[in-house]
Amino acid sequence: MGRIRKLILLVALLCAWKGSQGQAKTDSLLVRILRQGGDSLMAQVLGHPESYRTQIIYTRIDRDRHNRPRFHNYYFNVDSLLYFNPASTVKLPLSCLALEKLNRMHRRGVDKFTPLQLDSAFAGQTTEYRDSTARDGFPSIAQFIRKAFLVSDNDAYNRLYEFVGPREINRNLHSKGYQDVRICRQFMPFSQEQNRHTNPVRFIRPDGSLIWKQPAAYNQDSFDFSHRVFLGIAYYDSRDSLVHAPMDFTRQNNISLEDLQQILQSVLFPESVPLFRRFDLSKGDYRFLYRYLSQFPSETNYPDYDSSNYYDTYVKFFFRNGGHHLPAGVRVFNKVGWSYGFLTDVSYVADFTRKVEFMLSADLYVNSDGVLNDDRYDYDSIGYPFLYALGQAIYRYELGRPRGFAPDLSRLRVPYGHRHTGRKPVKVVDN
Repeated sequence: MGRIRKLILLVALLCAWKGSQGQAKTDSLLVRILRQGGDSLMAQVLGHPESYRTQIIYTRIDRDRHNRPRFHNYYFNVDSLLYFNPASTVKLPLSCLALEKLNRMHRRGVDKFTPLQLDSAFAGQTTEYRDSTARDGFPSIAQFIRKAFLVSDNDAYNRLYEFVGPREINRNLHSKGYQDVRICRQFMPFSQEQNRHTNPVRFIRPDGSLIWKQPAAYNQDSFDFSHRVFLGIAYYDSRDSLVHAPMDFTRQNNISLEDLQQILQSVLFPESVPLFRRFDLSKGDYRFLYRYLSQFPSETNYPDYDSSNYYDTYVKFFFRNGGHHLPAGVRVFNKVGWSYGFLTDVSYVADFTRKVEFMLSADLYVNSDGVLNDDRYDYDSIGYPFLYALGQAIYRYELGRPRGFAPDLSRLRVPYGHRHTGRKPVKVVDN
């Protein structure tokens, strides 16, 4: 089938799928951009939304003469009820909530850089007293956020979850208008009851003396599990036994692609969202987030990651390709996630050389055999190539799109590090 015929079929299938879903949002401009800038793989994925569960949000940003941004979202098959596993994307709101909690605690001597230690108080919990990847050898909220963003470290997420706590996580996100968010589990083989318990946390001075202690906590709030979600035809359970039935995702973490896009926008452009939707962050917090949302592992000394495994585009899916490098002048402020065959990227792209900016958020499901937990997903053959093709199609469109006023991106310029240590690099991370 020729390329033009495939793209015509794509539009026809899209219209049929949109009608069947009812709540799905799709805009003709985004379809036209993808039709003109896509390839056969893009036509394949977008032409079968029932199989790939693809959702895309392209956010065009236009500046006025005073450099104030205006945002316009264009959608492809976006539906808050079309479940995808958010995986590591939830590390973005948890990082923001951890910083917000520190600011609201008003504890003298306690900030994101303060050393901390975690004790255990319930079955399955683990302690953490030292961190060999940190400059001072201690864990800290700052170090957890660095690791969560640079290579999507799972232990860092668990520790942020334990510090903020599921009660505060969900109440705070709901109060900011993200009503459908449900973050109720760590990335550990925990039961629902274990996930309700969080560890004691001690903030300490470098000599080990105590500054402040947060006791163990238990979340008594209920979660909304009324929307049932079953996926696949079979799955491997915790005993590595094959179960010939769909896997139940009803009690997994949940967040919509629109909420993730809005959370990232609220961090990068807080003035663009209502006050109640913003996180309570200092100027230093924002600069810290901007740095580690966009910094490469190769620019980081603590942790010192092996650049052959954790290359520049490792967690930059819209630019992840064989060369492992972004175009000169381009920075991507983003958070990705991958799990159970789902791939997600929520990004803001800034080309400081060509004065181009846009947001792009997407997720898709690539699991052709329908079996979950078998580690046989189509990430390399379909998922990553599709997201790269999508990112490049939008990037090319933005490079050629006329603008009334070129954006001044200087506010988002942050200093990055230079690798200069002789330590043994970190080669393997649980992510």
